[in-house]
Amino acid sequence: MSEPLVLKNNLRKARSEHNLSQTQLAEMVGVSRNTISSIETGQFNPTAKLALIICIALDKKFEEMFYF
Repeated sequence: MSEPLVLKNNLRKARSEHNLSQTQLAEMVGVSRNTISSIETGQFNPTAKLALIICIALDKKFEEMFYF
């Protein structure tokens, strides 16, 4: 039996590369710090729109940030 697909991300690493706190990134993309934290820990999957906004803010391709 195959495992269910779970969306994973490199958000924490990318955020650290830009020396941004969760709060700073949250302000840049228009969400709460808690939302950024929840995405980083895999408790929340962002909408396609939010995922793309995060990618633009961190100058990363979607495939670099989010994967299965």
